[in-house]
Amino acid sequence: MLRVVNADGTTETGSLIDDIVREGARRMLAAALEAEVNSYISELADQRDERGRRLVVRNGHHQPRKVTTAAGVIEVKAPRVNDKRINEATGERKRFSSVILPPWCRKSPKISEVLPLLYLHGLSSGDFVPALEQFLGSSAGLSPATVTRLTTQWQADHKAFSERDLSATDYVYVWADGIHLRIRLEEAKAAVLVVMGVRADGTKELIAMADGYRESSESWASLLRDCQRRGMRAPVLAVADGALGFWNALNEVFPETRHQRCWVHKTANCLDSLPKSAQPAAKKAIQDVYNAEDKEHAAAAVKAFAKQYGAKFPKAVKKIVDDEDELLAFYDFPAEHWIHLRTTNPIESTFATVRLRTKVTKGAGSRAAALAMVFKLVESAQARWRAVNAPHLVALVRAGARIERGQLVERPQSTVA
Repeated sequence: MLRVVNADGTTETGSLIDDIVREGARRMLAAALEAEVNSYISELADQRDERGRRLVVRNGHHQPRKVTTAAGVIEVKAPRVNDKRINEATGERKRFSSVILPPWCRKSPKISEVLPLLYLHGLSSGDFVPALEQFLGSSAGLSPATVTRLTTQWQADHKAFSERDLSATDYVYVWADGIHLRIRLEEAKAAVLVVMGVRADGTKELIAMADGYRESSESWASLLRDCQRRGMRAPVLAVADGALGFWNALNEVFPETRHQRCWVHKTANCLDSLPKSAQPAAKKAIQDVYNAEDKEHAAAAVKAFAKQYGAKFPKAVKKIVDDEDELLAFYDFPAEHWIHLRTTNPIESTFATVRLRTKVTKGAGSRAAALAMVFKLVESAQARWRAVNAPHLVALVRAGARIERGQLVERPQSTVA
């Protein structure tokens, strides 16, 4: 395909490299659609009518349509299938529906990830068209009306998520954190309260998400009580930072759940109480605690830290010593799970991208819309979450299996007479 290239490397549709990428994407998509149709037809080649003619054959192509992808807007001519088979249940003709490019598809899922980010960044639906036109080279299929419909649908998705039944799922471990994203919430001090969990099969899952105040016991208690009302049972271990609001609420709603304080937050709080000159060595001493080979060695490392810094910096030492039991709780679980249980990183890493791409906006915007946007971003990220190490051990933890020095004890050691 010939293109007029200007001296600066641009063409009438953008840059030459963008044209090459879009053309490559178009050809790859066309080839994938052809392969999908050929596979469908070959699998049904033995389906014939009374005269021996095939019931499923090619029938040219559909009318061209434009699809918005991360590579830009590309024009696609999807192959068409003539399927003469009859659905016995409905009496209607069967239809071929592409998994790669469904009939309703006008934009790739990745575009749906961009839209929430743009909203949280402060753009209104009317600003999306020029913004995406600069990014994609076209705004086809992304009118303000389309964005408004998507926003409404995402709010409905978040509402359904917040009301779903939790009784069929067992969350053995949970992480909780109040994330300040500086997004378009109605209250300047509001946070997004997030609870993530590990199912009995070892997979991670978003449990609940609502707006509230990070330090507020009432906000956390309301969220946890709602989870309990919908059937959630008490997790074995909860991981969070030192905010008393969450722990007070947890003691009220799930008093049997054990506590694990986040080492990332605790380390930062402790180092803030030390002069900069002492921080590198103190950080290494703290790492010796949560990287110890077992709980006994960790306790010894706490004593060593207290002995080294207690005289000069009692405030910093107090932050570790006073919470020692809750800081070392993770050692009572399988060693394969320690790296997951000693911090709230599963939540922090999920929201890192959102934090980097959001800023303080003028005007609060819609509370429901903002939460829906955050929910869609987390929902998209959830598909990429990795299960915990040794997932088969999670169910054993729930069953009360005996763990010693991070190892599963198959049976108690017999006492020697």
